Amino acid sequence: MEKGEKTIKSHRVGNQNVRGSLVLKPSPARFSSVLSGDCTRVMPSATELKDRGNTFLQQGKYDNAIDCYTSAIELDPKNHVLYSNRSAAYAKVGQYEDALKDAEECVKLNASWAKGYSRKGAALEFLKRFDEAEKAYMKAAKLDPSNVSILESLTSVRARVALKDLKSRVQAHPTLKDLLNDSVYVRNLELLEKNPEMLGLLMKDPKIMKTITTLFHVDEPMETDPSDSPSPSPPPPQKDPEPKPQLNEEESSALKEKELGNAAYKSRNFPSAIEHYEKAFQLNPKDITFLTNKSAVYFEMGDFAECIKTCEKAVDLGRDLHADYKLIAKALSRIGHCYEKQEDWANAKKYYDKALSEFRAPDIIKKSQALDKKLKEMEKQAYIDPDLAEHEKQLGNTAFSNGDFPAAMKHYCEAIKRNPNDPKLYSNRAACYSKLMEFSCALKDCETCITLDPKFIKGYLRKAACLMAMKDVTQARSAYRKALELDPNCEEARSGLLRCMSAEPDEESARQRAANDPEIQAILSDPAMRLILNQMSEDPSALREHLQNPEIAEKLAKLVDAGIIALR
Repeated sequence: MEKGEKTIKSHRVGNQNVRGSLVLKPSPARFSSVLSGDCTRVMPSATELKDRGNTFLQQGKYDNAIDCYTSAIELDPKNHVLYSNRSAAYAKVGQYEDALKDAEECVKLNASWAKGYSRKGAALEFLKRFDEAEKAYMKAAKLDPSNVSILESLTSVRARVALKDLKSRVQAHPTLKDLLNDSVYVRNLELLEKNPEMLGLLMKDPKIMKTITTLFHVDEPMETDPSDSPSPSPPPPQKDPEPKPQLNEEESSALKEKELGNAAYKSRNFPSAIEHYEKAFQLNPKDITFLTNKSAVYFEMGDFAECIKTCEKAVDLGRDLHADYKLIAKALSRIGHCYEKQEDWANAKKYYDKALSEFRAPDIIKKSQALDKKLKEMEKQAYIDPDLAEHEKQLGNTAFSNGDFPAAMKHYCEAIKRNPNDPKLYSNRAACYSKLMEFSCALKDCETCITLDPKFIKGYLRKAACLMAMKDVTQARSAYRKALELDPNCEEARSGLLRCMSAEPDEESARQRAANDPEIQAILSDPAMRLILNQMSEDPSALREHLQNPEIAEKLAKLVDAGIIALR
């Protein structure tokens, strides 16, 4: 036996164990591809492992993400981001104690990073240690006061502490008690008291949101330092609370200008809308929504250059101010919209992907996927060049004639990329695959060749030769017959058909093909057909009667073609 060969002493065919000897030889094409590749393996860096973990986390493969983050930590144990990411993954699989340990290690390594405290707060909240969670969230809010996500988490955990007597507190509150006249509000309030875990869902109700923010003063997280005060509990109801101003004069004026801009935008008075949004931004330059609104006006006006410029300003400012990632994503996706309108597909895809790195909005995911498909198709079409395809085909033919089949394969593959609709190229590559003993690949190319040109006789001849090599004599016979239909004088088809008819039936191969053919299996498992076959084996004269039924005759013909039965 030659080097590289492998012997299999037994294999399974259908439901039967078949003893025998099967020799497998490695394909020269596979050897050439291995030898031409780079066989060195490079240990991934901590950054690469982190990126893999992030991908797994987004895909919901949390255990894989944990493994990647753990390996990354082994390489870079002082990287606080790795502990933060693994904490998030642990929380996803319900390992809250481990999530807490990682979050604590994260803040230990970087005490000035808000997300570390946010991770710690989340883990403590899952463990129902709400007082400690509130302290962690307040620390995070102190480090990043503009982070909407952190403030919402703080709102949630503060509310959980006192949800049991929520309704009584609303009744005692002078500005909230009137809300109890709303039956829907009362029902939601009672539902919240009984099911605190529904807080996140019910906070979408503006009245519930108002109740929580009013009672627990979550709009002022900076007034107390959790390290200097005991665990805060909800303040007792005040008889005459003085509403505290939430906005200064400039901020209030900015919101008024924004509303005026919105009204002008809806009435399509675009110059006026731009003027009001610009005034709003001048009054409050820390709110990037004024810029994104202004960019929307430019977009409607078709001034894409100005729209892009305004959005880029919003992105830069938003990152400096640690603005909500959704707002940054919105600005980036609008830049993508501008480029898409201008049919600059590459830049559109680039900015959609940037937006998705901030927030994975479903509509932007679809746009990015559609553009990715479009760009690949454009690249494929741009690569087509029939002249270069012909040149590569000639190079392939020369290599084939010289017996250098791997080189011929390379040229034929390139020719197909240059002209994917030429059936002759697939026929040539099928011949090359056959020389390399890759008959399944050769058969696939023959099928493609025939699909592109059903009257191309060489496609059928190559297909028949592949099938004969695969010992599928029945299908090879059909292919040769099809070739003779196209050219009754084709000597290759005629001699091939004679070889098929004189070939000794391979019962083992027939059983194997039958086991893999659902149509044959359906016929053999049909109780009526089994009865007919038994009757025919006992009384051969019954065949004539059964052949008068077209449906039965067709099924019997298929069994004959498959080599399952023989009629004499």
